[in-house]
Amino acid sequence: MFCAISGCTPEEPVVSKTSGLLYEKRLIEKHLAESGKCPVTEESLAADDLLPVKTNKAVKPRPPTATSLPGLLSLMHNEWDALMLETYQLRKSLDTNRQELSHALYQQDAACRVIARLVKERDEARAELTAVLAGANANGKRAAEDMGGDAKKAKMGISDDIIAQMKACSATLSSGRKKRQAPPGLSTVEQLAAFSELSSHPITKTTKPGITSLDISSSSPNLALAGGVDGSSILFDTAEGKKVASLGGHKKKVLSCKFLPNNDVLATSSADSTVRLWKPSGAKYVEAAVLNGVHDKAEVVAIAPHASGDFMVSLGTDSIWAFYDVQQATCVQKVQGQAPYSCGSFHPDGLLLGTGSQDSLVRIFDVKSQKEAVKFEGHSGHVS
Repeated sequence: MFCAISGCTPEEPVVSKTSGLLYEKRLIEKHLAESGKCPVTEESLAADDLLPVKTNKAVKPRPPTATSLPGLLSLMHNEWDALMLETYQLRKSLDTNRQELSHALYQQDAACRVIARLVKERDEARAELTAVLAGANANGKRAAEDMGGDAKKAKMGISDDIIAQMKACSATLSSGRKKRQAPPGLSTVEQLAAFSELSSHPITKTTKPGITSLDISSSSPNLALAGGVDGSSILFDTAEGKKVASLGGHKKKVLSCKFLPNNDVLATSSADSTVRLWKPSGAKYVEAAVLNGVHDKAEVVAIAPHASGDFMVSLGTDSIWAFYDVQQATCVQKVQGQAPYSCGSFHPDGLLLGTGSQDSLVRIFDVKSQKEAVKFEGHSGHVS
C-alpha cells in the first residue's frame, strides 16, 4: 500500500470514504486544512470522511544501496551534491532578490524626489497666484490709507486739481531754480576724469547676475536703489556697504527703479508689464500696490517721478505713457504715442515730459494737455 500523495508506504494510513484512496494521515489532514478538497479527484473532502486503516507496525527495510559502506558513501555523496545545488540556487535567488530590492529602492527614491519637486513647484505656483490676485485687487481699488491719501477713487483723466497742484509745484521750483547757484565744491571735468573705484558690492543673485537700473536718493545720497536681471530690486547703503532691503515681486527683469521725491515711496517697473510701489514698514520695505493692466503684454521700460512726489509716469514698449496718482495708487491717464518708448523723464519744474523712443526721436509733451509740443531728430538708434 502506498500513499496517493507521497507515493511511499504510510506510517499511519487512512482511506477516503468517497474515493477509496489511501493517504498518509498527517499529509492529507494538512492538505484538507489548506484546501478542503481531495488532492487527486478535487472533490470536497472532510476529515470525517477518512477512515483509519489498522496495519501491523513493521520496521521499514533498508534500501539495497544502504546495506554496504560504498552504498552509504554513495548516498551521502548524492545528498551532498543535492545540498550544494540547493545552496547555489538559494544564493542565486538571494542575489536576484537583492538586485530587485535595490532597483525598487532606487525607483522609490526617484519618485520621492519628483514628488518633492512637484510639491515645491505647486507651493511656488500657489504663492505666485496669491500675489497676482492680491495685486489685481489692489490695482485701482487699494484704499488710500496704504499710501496715506484720500480714500476716494480717482477719476480718469488728469483733473484740474492735479494740474493746479503741478502748477503750484512748478512755480515754487522755478523761482528757486532761477536763484540757485553752483555749489562751490562742485567737481570739475578733470576731477571727474580722475575718479576711481573705491569698492564693489555684488548684490544680485549669482544665478541671474546683472544690474539693469540704478537711482540715488536725493534726500539721502548714501542710499542707492538697484534693479536686477533676477526681478528684484536692492536698497543699498553705500556708506555702510550693506543691503537695507530687498524688493522681490517682479516675475521678469527690472527695467527701472526710482526714489519718489518728498516721501519714502519707491517705484519699480519690469518686463512683466507691471509697476510696483513700495513703502517702508519697520526695518523693511513692503509692497504697497501693483499697477498692472496699463501696459498690456509690454515691457515698462522707464518710470519718471514728478518733482512733487505725488505723481509719476510710466513708459512702455506699447507706445503708451501713463500718468499715475501715487497717493491713490491709480492710473488716471493713458496717452498713446507713435513709437515704442525707450526712456523718459520730467522737466525739473514738472510740467513737461521728455521721452525717447525706438524710432530715434525725442518728443516733448505738455503734461497738462497731454499733447506733443515738439520733437527732435538726429539720433540713429534707440534713444536712451
